[in-house]
Amino acid sequence: MLLWSLLVIFAPVSEQSDWPTLLAPSSVFEGESIVLKCQVKQNRKIKTMSYYKDGRKLFLSKYVSNFLIQRALFNDSGQYHCTISEQLVFRLKKTSKAVKIKVQELFPPPVLTVSPSQPTEGTPVTLTCKTWLPPQRRDTELQFFFFREDQRLGPGWSRSPELQIPAIWSQDSGSYWCEAQTVTHRVKKQSLKSYIHVQRVPVANVSLETQPPGGQAIEGGKLVLFCSVSEGTGNITFSWHKDVTETSLGNKTQHSLSAELEILAVKESDAGKYYCRADNGHRPIWSEVNVTVRIPVSRPVLTLGLSGAQATVGDTVELHCEVRRGSPPILYWFYHEDVILGNSSASFGGGASFNLSLTSEHSENYSCEASNGLRAQRSHVVTLNVTGPDRYRRDLVIAKTLGGLFGVLGFVAVALLFYYWYQKTSGGSSAYNASSPGSQESTYSSPLPAVEELQLMYANDETTHPSPLTVTEELQPAYMNVGAADTDVVYSQVWCTQQTEGSANIRKTFLEIKDSSAIYSEVKKA
Repeated sequence: MLLWSLLVIFAPVSEQSDWPTLLAPSSVFEGESIVLKCQVKQNRKIKTMSYYKDGRKLFLSKYVSNFLIQRALFNDSGQYHCTISEQLVFRLKKTSKAVKIKVQELFPPPVLTVSPSQPTEGTPVTLTCKTWLPPQRRDTELQFFFFREDQRLGPGWSRSPELQIPAIWSQDSGSYWCEAQTVTHRVKKQSLKSYIHVQRVPVANVSLETQPPGGQAIEGGKLVLFCSVSEGTGNITFSWHKDVTETSLGNKTQHSLSAELEILAVKESDAGKYYCRADNGHRPIWSEVNVTVRIPVSRPVLTLGLSGAQATVGDTVELHCEVRRGSPPILYWFYHEDVILGNSSASFGGGASFNLSLTSEHSENYSCEASNGLRAQRSHVVTLNVTGPDRYRRDLVIAKTLGGLFGVLGFVAVALLFYYWYQKTSGGSSAYNASSPGSQESTYSSPLPAVEELQLMYANDETTHPSPLTVTEELQPAYMNVGAADTDVVYSQVWCTQQTEGSANIRKTFLEIKDSSAIYSEVKKA
């Protein structure tokens, strides 16, 4: 104990020459290396060497050695010293003077700036990672990297402190930050996070249009509803409604200023008022259009209206053409064969008529055609037979003429018969008076040609038959009824004979063959 006290008292006498010295830079920049060297005189028997920072042991070695700090950081600043222990009769520790080392900042943490500070959708944005170097280290090269949330932006590490975003959208809103580091990767620093809120442009000037234009849809055709806005950013939701706005026909959400909805096969019930709604998260806006459904004409039906049972020349026939379905106005054409007779329009639907004065050339086939600009339809053929009045009257005149002619001829024939009868009766009255009383005679009306025929028959056989004069004398009429005033029948004379016993020697004649016969003719007056 006494010895140790003596060493403590007398130690300062040899301190200046035997104690270690710490060699170290007083100031360094972060990222640089720091070498600590504990210097002692040569030929010293060093048993251990230690380095300390702020009284805390950093390193212990059993031989002489330097202490290296590879990459200085801010927290490496402080008081450093070293100690050695010598192997003498007893172990002796010697400590160097403390050296203060200050680690300086190479560059401050970067600051991320956004330009413009409140971007709107669709606009370009510039991100800048700002930092600076001290004058002593201006030649130090830095590189930069940008991030959104945990996603890297851009091509990677770049020596440019700026990043250009051509167009930013609402979904790009979030926390952005950047990193700056030396090209040797010794120092890397990160900026604070900055939240960027991308503002949307509200939709404006919504418009609803149709194809076909003007809302004029055709039954069975396709109807396209175009909904568009003049401005508006981000995803826009378009929805379509009919009549009642709560009833949705469909919707589309897309990054576009327009969208369309198709109705593939339009029905008549699809007519009405349609609405389009556009919304991008702000106040929604509406537009409307009225849709009418035009119906193509169906096949028309042609009917012919006649005043009588049969069409004759000079009559007026009504041709009526009508369709069951079709949007007005409807134009009708009327045809005879393939020749257009005329046309008529129905402005409010229904049918149309065409009056035709018939001639002898208006027979055969009729048809009509209907069109409302969407489709033309032809009716089935209707056949009409026209009996012309010229032919009818000509036949009537001919019939009347022939009737009159036959009447005149009949009258002339009766007159001639009466004349011949009168000549015969007036010429044979004496023979009648001289005839034998044994023959009984009865006379009926008979045509005069029969008498002549009898005379001819008897004249052909003069040897066996009585003479014609004798026969005539025997056939005297008992009565006559020629041209009675109260009847329309004219009779000629008829002779009927019966043989007596005294005439048995006479050969039988024609009159014998018919014991009691009547020969007559009947001619009606004209």
